[in-house]
Amino acid sequence: MVFTKIKKEIAQALNEHDITVPTLIQEKAIPLILSGKDVVGISKTGSGKTATFIVPILEKLTPERAVQALIVVPTRELAVQITGEIIKFGKYLNGRVAAVYGGVSLNNQIFEIQKAQIVVGTPGRLLDHLTRGTLPLAKTRIVVLDEADKMAEMGFIEDISRILDATPQQRQTLLFGATISDEINHLKRKYMKNPEIVKAEMHVEFLEQYYYNVSMKEKFSLLVHLLKKEQAKKVIIFCSSRMTVEMLAKNLRLQSITADMIHGKLSQHKRLQVLHHFNTGKQDILIASAVAARGLDIKDVSHVYNYDLSRDPQEYIHRVGRTARAGEAGKAITLLTDRDHEVFSQILRRYDVKIHVLPKEEFPLLPFQVQHKFGHRRPMHGHGRQGFGGHGRHSGHGGQHYGGPRRSFHRR
Repeated sequence: MVFTKIKKEIAQALNEHDITVPTLIQEKAIPLILSGKDVVGISKTGSGKTATFIVPILEKLTPERAVQALIVVPTRELAVQITGEIIKFGKYLNGRVAAVYGGVSLNNQIFEIQKAQIVVGTPGRLLDHLTRGTLPLAKTRIVVLDEADKMAEMGFIEDISRILDATPQQRQTLLFGATISDEINHLKRKYMKNPEIVKAEMHVEFLEQYYYNVSMKEKFSLLVHLLKKEQAKKVIIFCSSRMTVEMLAKNLRLQSITADMIHGKLSQHKRLQVLHHFNTGKQDILIASAVAARGLDIKDVSHVYNYDLSRDPQEYIHRVGRTARAGEAGKAITLLTDRDHEVFSQILRRYDVKIHVLPKEEFPLLPFQVQHKFGHRRPMHGHGRQGFGGHGRHSGHGGQHYGGPRRSFHRR
């Protein structure tokens, strides 16, 4: 058993969080990482891959106060989440971790880095520190590129190369992603030494996937009908743009349906507050842009609604991966309009998904208030041709601020 071959302090912390049986990716990859091999892990959201690299890093830490491990991630939210996991799993160890991302004081981060053995950061801010000479990597022995495919999509490959060039050649390199693109293959060939490839597909045996063919003017009305009809525990409604998120939240309130929203323009403090309310049951409906599709720690989601689809077919997989996790049942429902058919066809061609069409049901047609750029509103039935159900992308990275979690992961 993987978790019986690690320090008792780490095993105890894992046990306290009911992590006793390894997932497939953990069972395959942790022994390889502990043995010192470079590893490429291909796994979907919900596979348990974060612990796959955190546990070996904690196992390999020495008492020396130097940056021994560097974890590179695409977004601030993921940096905060992974930092929290390190603190959680390393609570009985005497160590320090620093989270490094944009939008907060460089000086505070410099102070944290000076004491840290593990640094988790986004490419841009890590490069800032490297340029200033405030991120010493001479003693770094492990580098993790988490969600490497997402970082490639966001144009971070050159930044990642510069970061890797600043680390010792004798390091151990770990790369994780849902897919491996040509750019990721380039990194693998240039920076990794005979890496072991570990694949662990997302378990979807308890995921039911459906779609409705619906007109734009009917889409909002159908969503309201389904929200009232379905026996849902927690619901995430995904939209392709921030504007759609905001408009949908306002219109649901007019139908006496309360929902929180999360998108890239919210402050870091507000985003974390929204996630806390959702995870603790204070709110059971969350409307989200692409920022919440992967990386964020969202638990016990029973239903995912795709109010519209992203232009990127892969985004569908990450969205529906928010439900049916850890052996729980889940349902994903897509509201398919004419403008979504092209990307939906790509999803069906590219991925082995079992998704079933549902017949349209009877439901009342509801008004939908559209917010125009000059600030006035006018009611519409559905969205019509002026709706905001398009494919605008919002990456979720930027410069909002957050004070960050406690950086020490030893008990006090």
